[in-house]
This record gives sequence, C-alpha cells and structure tokens, in this order.
Amino acid sequence: MKKVLFICSLIFLLSCSKRNETEFSQKALEDTFISIDGVSLTFKDVIKKYKGKKVVIDVWATWCRDCIKGMPKIVQLQNDFPDVVFLFLSIDNSLEVLQKGIKKYNVNGEHYLMPSGWDGEFGEFLDLSWIPRYLVIDEQGKIVVFNAVKANDTRILSALEQ
Repeated sequence: MKKVLFICSLIFLLSCSKRNETEFSQKALEDTFISIDGVSLTFKDVIKKYKGKKVVIDVWATWCRDCIKGMPKIVQLQNDFPDVVFLFLSIDNSLEVLQKGIKKYNVNGEHYLMPSGWDGEFGEFLDLSWIPRYLVIDEQGKIVVFNAVKANDTRILSALEQ
C-alpha cells in the first residue's frame, strides 16, 4: 500500500511541474503590441528588433504594487548588465497611462503596451495570473528563463552572466 501511495504521489508531483518553454508559441508571436510612440506591431516584430542580444522581458503595469517594488532590482540588473535589452510589456489600459507611469517611476528600457492584456494570446502563453513576470531571451532568440515572478530570481542572474 505504501508503494502505491508513493507512486501516486510521485506522479502527482511530476504532473504539477511548471512549464519551461524555450520558444514562443506562434499565437503569442502574432499577438499585437503598441510601441510607446503608438505604432502597432506583432510580438514577432518586437522581439526581432533585439535578435543577437540578450533580452530581459518584464511584464508589468503601472498600477501593480509588486511590479513597482521589483523595479530597484531591475535597475540593479540594468547597471550590472548594460548590454542587455530590458523590454517592458505593460498590461495597462492605455498608452497614455503607460507613458505617465514610465515617467513617474523612471522606468528605462524599451516599452510596449499589450492591449490584449491577461487574456490575449501572449498572456495565455505565459499563463498570466499575476504580475510581474520576467523572462530572459538569449542571443539566438531562445527563452532561457521562463516565467520568473521575482526580479532577483537566481535563474535571471545566472542567464545574464552566461
């Protein structure tokens, strides 16, 4: 009986393991984003701009307390890794709100509004239920850190140091 319980427990634990994607889904790549200057483009076009560079993606919103609390850690990463692109994807309600928040919180990096929000293809790809979310993309465009929830996640630092 103990053996059966052990096996059932092991199967349960393994089935609950987190996804660890290494590539964006086609649907996520086709989701529409809006640049800070109002231009609509797909995520595929956004990420293509940074090919050959490491990219830290920060999914956030100006109203998100946890996102704002994580910003000093992001600033530290920016200082420690000046050659890395920091790509901020906001689920705010409007470009105007995002622009005000960028100024208010002095958020430096590349900024895009994610109008599809939580429920869009990109949000579904990430299984967004809470923000912030962080990803690291390597120079070849592969996801090397998927869905970290803290800016000081050791996986982020490790990926940036490689």
